[in-house]
Amino acid sequence: MSSMTTGKAPASRSWYKRNEIAITPWLFMLPAMLFFAVYVIIPIGQSFAISFHEWDGLGEKTYVGTANYERLLGIGDQKMDRKFETSFWNNLKWLVLYLLAVPAGLFIALFLNQTVRGIRLYKSLFFFPFVISQVVVGLVFSWFYLPREGLLNAILAVFGAGPVNILGDPSMATYGIIVAGLWPQTAYCMILYLTGLNAVDPEQVEAARLDGAKGYKMLWYIILPQLKPATFIAFVVTIIGALRSFDLISVMTNGGPFGSTRVLSFYMFEESLSEFGFRMGYGSAIAVVLFFIMLGFIAYFLYSMWRDERGAH
Repeated sequence: MSSMTTGKAPASRSWYKRNEIAITPWLFMLPAMLFFAVYVIIPIGQSFAISFHEWDGLGEKTYVGTANYERLLGIGDQKMDRKFETSFWNNLKWLVLYLLAVPAGLFIALFLNQTVRGIRLYKSLFFFPFVISQVVVGLVFSWFYLPREGLLNAILAVFGAGPVNILGDPSMATYGIIVAGLWPQTAYCMILYLTGLNAVDPEQVEAARLDGAKGYKMLWYIILPQLKPATFIAFVVTIIGALRSFDLISVMTNGGPFGSTRVLSFYMFEESLSEFGFRMGYGSAIAVVLFFIMLGFIAYFLYSMWRDERGAH
């Protein structure tokens, strides 16, 4: 009788018990997936929909098709929006120069990944910019760049150089803001690489030393291949940070002087939500263009990583 009961027990188990191993991870991920859908996926879809309309955010939407994109990109008999053009080229400058944070973070991490006296203090000093708000970073560098009282001009005066107005010069302001953004971004990349260096296989390093590898060869052939995951995350996060740069520009120049420091995210805000804007459709079109640029870069790095993994196997 007990054997018959034992034989029937699995059949009487609930559906969840029979599929517990497969279902439980999804139950844990469900809240995060719901939040991601509500606050990321659905707003992206709404931006796509609004970009085909003319709307002030309050009244009725008016469907205009691709008119917003035609005006934005200069398609047909339309001329490209000059503000959009300036914003686009500034974003490219951000993208190229912001990527300097990746190698800079790597070399700082290599320096800090040592067991020497006072290394914890050095780590704290390099980690400090990462925990500061971007608004605070913007204010600090705004004071640093002040034409008369700023520390930068005080340093230049020591070397006999004249004062410079970084944020007041249209040809220099964007680069000054990028330098301010590189400070915390380098610290973030450094943290990623320090974490990756802790996972480097010491046996491979020792074997390479026995084979005579050191310096550049050790870094290129042994260390960097094991840091690929950290490098991928550093590149993706840095690219996203460069393309959605907004807070530093808002704090340091508010898009000036003469609109020379605008980027796509700031121009989107100006068109959609500023006191002279409330053109939600046009702002959404800018957001969609920015989204596809960001998506293209991330897809490229994913493909490169997949190709390298496939080549390794």
